[in-house]
Amino acid sequence: MNQKKELRLRRRRRIRSEIAGTPRRPRLAVFRSNAGLYVQLIDDTKGMTIASVRAKGNNRAVALALGREIAQKAKEKKITSVVFDRGGFRYGQVLKTLADTARGCGLTF
Repeated sequence: MNQKKELRLRRRRRIRSEIAGTPRRPRLAVFRSNAGLYVQLIDDTKGMTIASVRAKGNNRAVALALGREIAQKAKEKKITSVVFDRGGFRYGQVLKTLADTARGCGLTF
């Protein structure tokens, strides 16, 4: 495993030891790959994914669309508040765009 990925996984483990999702306030988990961007609402008490969205590409336009879509799915499930889990990735342009869009569409975190 290369050093960059290993450091990200260390950050991820450290973050996950601190945060957890509940039925009232699920975890909004984000994963980025070279091919796509994946977002899930997870209830960690049951170990269950409540809602998920994914898209090809990992630029800001894709993040904008996914932020709207996950907020809409959360509203359908009557979820208004979440815990943001960046998964060890930098809170840079793409994740910031996704988070700001989800907040703008009604999610609070």
